[in-house]
Amino acid sequence: MRHAILSTGPSTAFAADHPLLTGATADAPVVIVLGPNAGAAAMALPPSSERVAVVIELGNECLGAHTGESRATEGSVVVGFARFRLGDLPPTDLIELVRQPATPATAIEAARSVFESAGLQVAVCGDFTGRIVDRLVRPYYNAALRRLDEGLASADDLDTTLRLGLGYPEGPISLLERSGLAAHCQTTRALFEQTGDPAFAPARRAVVAWQRGGTTSPGEST
Repeated sequence: MRHAILSTGPSTAFAADHPLLTGATADAPVVIVLGPNAGAAAMALPPSSERVAVVIELGNECLGAHTGESRATEGSVVVGFARFRLGDLPPTDLIELVRQPATPATAIEAARSVFESAGLQVAVCGDFTGRIVDRLVRPYYNAALRRLDEGLASADDLDTTLRLGLGYPEGPISLLERSGLAAHCQTTRALFEQTGDPAFAPARRAVVAWQRGGTTSPGEST
């Protein structure tokens, strides 16, 4: 399906050349809105009977922060997406496509078609802060950091145990150090502030890393 790109500034998801960008046309039934002001720009688009889906690039915020919510009956051709990336590492090929309770299936399938045609993998999720991956992995990372603080084992032994015992390709401490503890602090603090779930409260070592070198408030989206 043909798609157009509306850019509002630097995109976290697509900072470099990508088939999604090069394959865009000037006028299309799917509009993908990128950049820091994607939500406002998407909601300001004039109505069009030809438009099948408007796809907003999200940070940590919910899609409802842009569309509004109404008794869990919200939903329109406006959907959200995030391309998962861990901290300072390059974005992955995973797109988390965000729907609301009454989002038409046609909007979801149109957006999915565009992303998959560009070589990306799509997972559809409800409109929750942190979506799928961050909700699953951030408590795990925090727990690993807290066990290191408690002296349960050394960083190397924690990583080795989880790699060999669970088959993970890389241990959590090594992965967080490589991707950026400060970035982990930013994301997990935002989740904690929006959900109140103590599992998302950033571990001490992540907070220290942010305090030593972070340039973004821990409550801001990454």
